[in-house]
Amino acid sequence: MHEKVLVKRLLVFLKPHKMKITAAILCMAAGSGLTSAQAYMVKPLLDEIFVNKDRWMLNVIPFVLILIFLTKGVFSYFSNSLLDTLGQTIIRDLRKNIFSHIHSLPISFFHNTPTGELIARVINDSALVQQAVSRALAGVFKDLFQVFGLVFVVVYLNWKLAVIGLVFLPIAVLPVAYFGRKFRKLSTTNQQTVAQISNILHETITGHKIVKAFSMEQYETKRFSDTVDRLFSVIVKDIKNNSLQSPIMELLGGISITAIIWYGGHQVINGNSTPGIFFAFLTSIIMIYNPIKGVSNINSALQQGLAATTRIFSLLDTKSSICDKAGAIPLPPFQKNIQFNDLSFSYDGKTDALKNINLTVPAGEVLALVGTSGGGKTTLVNLIPRFFDTTSGSITIDSHDLRDVTMKSLRDQIAMVSQQTILFNDTIKNNIAYGDTNRSMDEIIAAAKAAHALDFINEMPEGFDTIIGESGARLSGGQQQRISIARALLKNAPILILDEATSALDSESEREVQKALENLMKNRTTFVIAHRLSTIKNADRILVIQNGEIVEEGDHTSLSAKEDSIYQMLRGNQ
Repeated sequence: MHEKVLVKRLLVFLKPHKMKITAAILCMAAGSGLTSAQAYMVKPLLDEIFVNKDRWMLNVIPFVLILIFLTKGVFSYFSNSLLDTLGQTIIRDLRKNIFSHIHSLPISFFHNTPTGELIARVINDSALVQQAVSRALAGVFKDLFQVFGLVFVVVYLNWKLAVIGLVFLPIAVLPVAYFGRKFRKLSTTNQQTVAQISNILHETITGHKIVKAFSMEQYETKRFSDTVDRLFSVIVKDIKNNSLQSPIMELLGGISITAIIWYGGHQVINGNSTPGIFFAFLTSIIMIYNPIKGVSNINSALQQGLAATTRIFSLLDTKSSICDKAGAIPLPPFQKNIQFNDLSFSYDGKTDALKNINLTVPAGEVLALVGTSGGGKTTLVNLIPRFFDTTSGSITIDSHDLRDVTMKSLRDQIAMVSQQTILFNDTIKNNIAYGDTNRSMDEIIAAAKAAHALDFINEMPEGFDTIIGESGARLSGGQQQRISIARALLKNAPILILDEATSALDSESEREVQKALENLMKNRTTFVIAHRLSTIKNADRILVIQNGEIVEEGDHTSLSAKEDSIYQMLRGNQ
């Protein structure tokens, strides 16, 4: 992305704070003007006090200098505090925008994007943007104002000397531009490597049981070490470039100052200038090169910020393929049926995961989906809450195409319990009430009781206020699943999706969870995916799905009676 485009887009975040920026810039301008005044004060200091021995000036000039330093300090305080606060405001707004945008993206995005990379963009990249805004914005404006003020002073003092001193300024810009390109490239590599480190950390920490079970600690340690070494190599290159540009700027400044001393010294000796003018001029020139060196140092942070901005905006520019269309209406309360009309779906646009599905599910029916792994069962139910959109055909609820209704109104009428129980590192109470935090404690307790979870919750030291750890790590598998069922019960949605909700449990846990599921399924239209056919014997209807197609249909009794049926084969494999 071009730098001008990046800056324009960043200005969108700065626009609401233009009053603060204006105030900060005015403070920096005033402070830079006072820096120029400090340089100019060398002239009366030398000429009036040390050469002319003026006692009155000896008494006045120190107070003037104190006033200049004091006023400059006040302006510096306000400019720095305003810009640092602004930088933190931007990082806050960026993180909120990134987080909100990430959760607006479809599930397919998360399948293709490593979690660690997303974490790196929210935390690391936004921090680099903040540094670029607060440090670079402050530094660039401050240094530019200081250069302009000091240039005015040197031209006012001696324009001939000014020509000699300032002829080196354009040359000093060349190293800044050269190193800028290097910093941008290195910063991009740096941030990509940080994202890889974040991803390895996330994978190995969340998958620590598998790492230990397969004795892969040394392998993962080496993988992490290699990535950290790559990051170290990039950082060292950045350090070397940073270290190299400073001596180059020093050399250019030294050549300029040497020429000034030689020419200015001749003018003082010949009586064409005073020592005060010469030293005030020399002080100004030295002070001019300091902000130029400052710009070269800021350049590294600026290029890192621009590289981070590119990555952030590339994420923010990722459009969701699944969103409310213009004119979408709220879905009325579900009453009649759910229909799948000539439905086909493909993940990659090449191979169909589902083919020509035609199905009507009346309200209140318990529909079981069985079949071998990869047949398309989970894909089918994931289309109901619009986690994906159909490739062709449609799904309707009471004759309303899912694409014509708002996603919130659709998902408000659907509850899910899956094999992979998703719980949060929070209290049991908040996990059950997830999705509606305004529910009363009585309602939460009733849901826990219906989910056969109340007994084990009451046995915990802090009861419903117990923190359950990341992904419910402090609970057993059966307890996690019952909390998940209580959450679905509390939502009280008319449509229920059970995706292998008991497949990962032992027999005893399964019995408890099955009782909870029976309570959950009452008076609901339920889609049940199950590998264990014993759990779906009482389903109103069973569909056998193979290779994305419905190949058999009936209840448990009728399907069991068919000889050489796929359902019989599935039963025989258990």
